[in-house]
Amino acid sequence: MDGNEDSGSLDQPWARTLPARLFREAVICGVLGTCMDAYTRRQINGHEHLRDLDQPVIFVANHASHMDTPALLRALPGRWRRRTAVAAAADYFYVKRLLAHTVSLVFGTVPLHRRGGSLHAGPPPHLARLLDERWSVVVFAEGTRSRDGRVGRLRAGSAVIAAEYGVPIVPVHVAGTHEAMPTGRRWMTRAPGRFLGRRRPIEISFGPPIVPQPGEDHRHVMERVRLFLASAGADTTPDPRVEQLRRRMELAAVAAGGADSGDAGAPTRQAV
Repeated sequence: MDGNEDSGSLDQPWARTLPARLFREAVICGVLGTCMDAYTRRQINGHEHLRDLDQPVIFVANHASHMDTPALLRALPGRWRRRTAVAAAADYFYVKRLLAHTVSLVFGTVPLHRRGGSLHAGPPPHLARLLDERWSVVVFAEGTRSRDGRVGRLRAGSAVIAAEYGVPIVPVHVAGTHEAMPTGRRWMTRAPGRFLGRRRPIEISFGPPIVPQPGEDHRHVMERVRLFLASAGADTTPDPRVEQLRRRMELAAVAAGGADSGDAGAPTRQAV
């Protein structure tokens, strides 16, 4: 049994019942929303990309702060937010029972192991059930929070899930949360200014859906996610393996073209 199969035993299905969803809505949009508005001013872009989509989708976002999860969930339209779970590191959030129950209830998390179990073999059973039940899932594809705000190399697990289940990826760029609540801080901060300081700007941008094509390499799918993040203003980290794969494909195409030309230029023997 790999790590992600075992993580299913840590899942808290009760956190997706109607009473839990109503409680979560009140906390995210009421309590946490009010707190975030006291420290930040937000801008949301790209809701038009969600209008013609049906659940489920995989929301693939960058990750630079513990603030990312409530900011992203709150930025979703209500019909999406109420049926969206968040993949959370089992080795961080599910080690202690109280913390596991808290994040499951407040943020609707589902556990995934970052080590010892790869999503390249497909989604673990508890995540597969969520998709079958038409729940969308937020995946922070870097696997950890950025220490400097720069987007690290994107892991391909979400592309594997999207391809296997035939669901689109919606890329999400979350900006400004690293400055408002960087790694190591337990609460948000305001920007320096007179009296109590100034609210920091944050921006959540939803991109056009990305649909993996049949036979498309998972790394190419994640490269499309990276390109959206870069176009939204993120400082991203290209995967060198994508460039290597592209060069191999170009060489293969050139070789195939040369072989075709050679065949076309060969003299045709005629029977006499």
